[in-house]
Amino acid sequence: MTSPRFASLPPFPRLPDRRLATAALLLPLLAACAGPSTPRGAGFQATPEAIAALAPTGRLRASINLGNPVLAGRDKASGELSGVSVDLARELARRLGVPLDLLAVDSAGRSVEVVRGGGADIGFFAIDPLRGEGVDFTAAYVVIEGAYLVRNDSPLIANDQVDREGRTVAVGKGSAYDLFLTREIKRATLVRTPTSPMVVDQFMSQRLDVAAGVRQQLEADARRVGGVRLLPGRFMVIEQAMGVPAGRPPLAREALRRYVEEMKASGFVARALERHRIDGAQVAPPA
Repeated sequence: MTSPRFASLPPFPRLPDRRLATAALLLPLLAACAGPSTPRGAGFQATPEAIAALAPTGRLRASINLGNPVLAGRDKASGELSGVSVDLARELARRLGVPLDLLAVDSAGRSVEVVRGGGADIGFFAIDPLRGEGVDFTAAYVVIEGAYLVRNDSPLIANDQVDREGRTVAVGKGSAYDLFLTREIKRATLVRTPTSPMVVDQFMSQRLDVAAGVRQQLEADARRVGGVRLLPGRFMVIEQAMGVPAGRPPLAREALRRYVEEMKASGFVARALERHRIDGAQVAPPA
């Protein structure tokens, strides 16, 4: 029976065959534009599924690289870990509602190994293609600079003068600078130290030509040892990101991605940089 409410309405017009075909083609495109039910722009949510993906043991295990002073360090008096990456790890554990285990390592390479091997649930790394083989990265949360350091009496005055035959460049083994320079340096010789904080000491003791590393570390070492200077500018920009072991459920990386974007947008990362008095590092732009 036809409802009286709609009895007087004219019949729905029939589309010509060509218009029907066009509509059929447009429907999948409109559906794709609509996207999933939870948009990529949505903020981080500590759902039971996200908690299980990021902290499957019931605890959040975070690998903290002490080889990069921009991100983390240890208080000499108390031994307590602090820094931007530590703040991010603690806030994530708080939001997930799980205990936090901070696993301190002395180099970027070791941090990658710990996360790749499943010994940690999250880590803090410079984005690099080689590391992507075992780690799923978020977008960057901080951007920092790689710089060169030389002695005051060195003839070098510019970054493009470093890669020359016979020159030696000290760099921390497995660091972002090591990975970058391994690809880019064609004529100079790289001399790898066990960790990034050892670069300047080995540079001095072995009378090497150049030390490569994060600008803040080199500036601190220059004040400590004296008789050295940084070359102007930078030889690379380092994007620091968070990551989870490759092979975790896709939700782990997606939840961590949303967390990082929210921490940047809310000002959390900027406040952490200011609180720890980090100069020369900037909050990364939105992904």
